[in-house]
Amino acid sequence: MVRINWTFQAKEDLNAIAEYISKDSKRYAKFQVIRLKNRTRILKIQIRTGKIVPEINQKNIRELIDGNYRIIYKIIKDKQIDILTIHHSARNFKKRKII
Repeated sequence: MVRINWTFQAKEDLNAIAEYISKDSKRYAKFQVIRLKNRTRILKIQIRTGKIVPEINQKNIRELIDGNYRIIYKIIKDKQIDILTIHHSARNFKKRKII
């Protein structure tokens, strides 16, 4: 089985998402974080299920989409995935330093 490693940046992104949403609803904020984490579980059995991130265009950097969020991950090896960041699609992706 593949090990999924959440980078510091990805954890910070989840915290920021939760903090922002919790201004309106703590319950929904918790639900959204759980939903994003659950979305990555598919990577344990299908590491290449996400599409290549077009802005980066590297075979080992891919993304899963969940609603308005892009879950950007890197295939380190066949048994390890690093979640690099969670990016809201309304924000400018090109201003972010991902790799």
